[in-house]
Amino acid sequence: MGQRLLNGINTLLVIDIFLIFAAFAWFAIAAVGQSFGWSLGLDLWHRLWTPVFNPAIGIFFLGCLISWLGDRVRSWRAKS
Repeated sequence: MGQRLLNGINTLLVIDIFLIFAAFAWFAIAAVGQSFGWSLGLDLWHRLWTPVFNPAIGIFFLGCLISWLGDRVRSWRAKS
């Protein structure tokens, strides 16, 4: 059960990091486009920052912490 849970968390983290990378790429492209006067969705990105991207970053860091703790507990149990 514990290993299955950690595998699920790791899968969620992989999906989440791709969302974060996509959001960063969108921001970078939209910011460059804004400097040229092109509308590439920077306003939409700003509106999505608080409800979507900010929690995605928080979930990523929390998942990393849980995964790390799970690995530490598993290695501690293996030594005992």
